[in-house]
Formats: sequence, structure tokens, C-alpha cells
Amino acid sequence: MAFNSELLSKLVKIYGPSSKEDRIREFISDEIRDYVDDIRVDALGNLIAHKKGQGKKVMISAHMDQIGMMVIDIDENGFLRFTNIGGISPYYSYGQQVIFENGTVGVIFAEPLDDMSKLKLDKMYIDIGAFSKEEALEKVSIGDICIYKSDFVENDKVVFTPYLDDRVGCFVAIEALKQIKEPHNDLYYVFSVQEEVGLRGAKTAAFSIEPDLGISLDVTGHGDTPKARRLAIGLNKGTAIKVKDRSLIAHPYIRETLVKLAEDKEIPYQMEVLEYGGTDSGAIHINKEGVPSGVISIPTRYVHSTVEMASKEDINNSIKLLVEFLNTEFDI
Repeated sequence: MAFNSELLSKLVKIYGPSSKEDRIREFISDEIRDYVDDIRVDALGNLIAHKKGQGKKVMISAHMDQIGMMVIDIDENGFLRFTNIGGISPYYSYGQQVIFENGTVGVIFAEPLDDMSKLKLDKMYIDIGAFSKEEALEKVSIGDICIYKSDFVENDKVVFTPYLDDRVGCFVAIEALKQIKEPHNDLYYVFSVQEEVGLRGAKTAAFSIEPDLGISLDVTGHGDTPKARRLAIGLNKGTAIKVKDRSLIAHPYIRETLVKLAEDKEIPYQMEVLEYGGTDSGAIHINKEGVPSGVISIPTRYVHSTVEMASKEDINNSIKLLVEFLNTEFDI
């Protein structure tokens, strides 16, 4: 399977932090419109694309939103103080460029510290090159959100770029959607909002769709770099089938079905036991009376940094496994 670098590079570059997903939603809508039977946007902003079938109602969810930083104050010299939107690390952020929705660019630095281990977001600021509060207010306002500004880079093995989380999940969903011409199952592709601040979009979408089964697509951590936190996941070793994370213990039927499909179709895979984090399936599986749910994860290094890295082979194998799963005749 050829790797569609052009599509992924476009997806990761589009501005779309939590609550400001308009641009990425419009792009994905245009990309998939010709491949689905109907498409709509719900009240919270989720993009829901329906591909009709007669089998089980399956919700496939990948979140569109990005982590970011929101301006909470501007001092008299034009420096911006900020809070986090999602999981922002002060260490990953120090010295990084950021960009606002209107194109204003800044850089993150911090007050002088004798001990950098004490670096906290409340000691940091964004410098946009303004020399007074009045100058700064001509470019940004309280409540504006910026995201990391960095390039998409690739070689023959990997991509490294900000915002693979979770534009790579959106990528997997889109590429699988295009391959499924006449689905057996009734497929609802959800490109969700506000996952990074509490799985909010997936919760409302699942309530509306009332799926029989749920599967989410998201990044996961790694344990294959020097002295990394213990995790039996590495890049270029296959797609990851989730067992658990902090939001979910995957339903045994979903997990076992994914494993059997991977083995039958000779798709390289890894089992993922994550001791932190969560995905949209954390919200889907407790919808109403309960929804058997699982996760296909893309192993990714340096999550929530400006250089998230994933293997092209792992991404392609995630697409293959999703296609096989969605073509399955479920007996649950």
C-alpha cells in the first residue's frame, strides 16, 4: 500500500485546537464527501459521515482537535500569559514557535529560573514581538488560542511533525473509508471535537448515533527509546490493539476480533496496555446502556510535542486492520 504523504501533511498543518475545529472539519468534509451517503455536523461541532449498510451500526471515531495554549493576560510590555488547552508540557514548549488563528506568530520562553526542574506554565510567556499591551492587542485578544508551529518532515520510514495526535487517526479513518465501497455494516465515521479536553465530542456523538459497536483511532505511547517508560510498544512493529488505558478496558469481543483479523490477514500488530491517557472509546463505551468498544492505536514517539513521530508501515497496517474490522460480520 502506497503511503499518502500528501494527505497526511495537509491534515497536520491545519489549525484546529479544541473548540476551534472549523477549518479542519471543512477540509475533512470536502475530502470524504464523495465517498459517503450523507454527512452532517452536530450541535457540538462533530463531523458525522454515514456510509449505509445492513449490518451492525458501527461508530468509528477519530478526534480532529489539537492541544494548544489560550491567552489569559497581556502585560504592559506586550508579553502574553497563557493556560493550556489539553496536555501541554512546559519542557516541550520552551523555545518553541506558536501560531494563532489569524497567522500571528510568537515564541514561548520563561522567566529566569535557577532550577529548570521548577519550570511551570505560570512562569512562561509568549513573545509576539509587541512592545506594549496596546501593540499586542492589535494582533491577539484574551481567549485567543495558539498551536505549535512546525513543519511536516518525512523519510522513507517515518513521519515527524506536530499533531499526529490525532490527525493521523483522522488519516486512517479517511483512507479506510475510501477503500470500503459497499459496506456490510452500517458505518458512522465521526471526526470528533474537544477530545483533548475530556472526550466531549465523542460523548455527544455516541448519544446521537446509538451504535452497536465502537472503535476509536488514536495515537499511543512508546517504550522503545533509551530508558523509556516501560511499555511494550515500539515503532515499525505493527499497529497496536488496545487492551486498556485510563479511560477504557477494551471489550473482549472487540479486542479478540481485532487480534484474529490481524493474524488471519498477516497484519503485524502489538498489544497495548497503556497506564495513562484515554481515547474517544472511553466515552463511547459507557453511552446509554453500554457499547462494546475498542481501539486501533498508532504507535507514536514524543506525543504532545512538536516532533511526534510514527512509522509509515504502522500507519498503513492500522488502515488495513480497520478495513478488515469494518468488513466483519459481527455476532455480538
